[in-house]
Amino acid sequence: MGRRRGGREESIEAEIDTGTARLEPVPGEPDSWILYVNAVPSSPITASDPQRLDFEYLDWMGRVIDATFPAGQALRAAHIGAAACALPRWLDARRPGSRQTAIDIDARLLELVREWFELPRAPALRLRPGDGAHEITTFRPASLDLVVRDAFAGDATPETLADEAFFTASAAALRPSGLLLANVADRPPHSALRAEIARLRAVFAHVALVADPGQVRGRRWGNVVAVASAGPIDTLGSAKALRRGPAVATVLSGAQLDRYLGIAD
Repeated sequence: MGRRRGGREESIEAEIDTGTARLEPVPGEPDSWILYVNAVPSSPITASDPQRLDFEYLDWMGRVIDATFPAGQALRAAHIGAAACALPRWLDARRPGSRQTAIDIDARLLELVREWFELPRAPALRLRPGDGAHEITTFRPASLDLVVRDAFAGDATPETLADEAFFTASAAALRPSGLLLANVADRPPHSALRAEIARLRAVFAHVALVADPGQVRGRRWGNVVAVASAGPIDTLGSAKALRRGPAVATVLSGAQLDRYLGIAD
């Protein structure tokens, strides 16, 4: 991964179907990299440690997964938006025997990711090029434990991956105990987030949000994680797990979530 010149790693830039991918070494960390897609940081990778998740929202997702499913349980997962497959690598290492499908609209990016990184091979991890809005409909009903939506066009989620049709298809593919985790770029006045939460609530019986406390107080903007399920979400267990993480986060649900989004009665 990367080229050595004068004893240091050099970045790699390559054309992909949707623009440009750049693999940038992390200073002082010889086997850590950040993948940028069209100048947007998309995945952190540490070659020697697949369980390291340097983006805070990915760490939050991992902790919610661990709080929801028994330790060591292998999962069937679909990832809408693959990038460098940081979370699939984590899940494969954390829960051996899991079967995952990572879907990305950019076929060339998937080829490069396979070339650059030591990813699990099928059936542990299948890379599938395609439009996630369609591909989610191809999974058998109640066949998935986990759907992760982490796909962006620039810094925004494509509309077809945030509409009621996508959430309905995700709910159909999930088992009753399954989870949908969605990465959302949140910024005041939260209009896109409010609309997305409303659509999630129209489909799923239980919805929660994971956010940095500074975001909750309106002092910063960044990524938040929406959590949705047909069954109850262990918000207390997730909150406890998140307090132990390197980037502390708050879990909001019910009236707390309404107040954060400004939709309380």
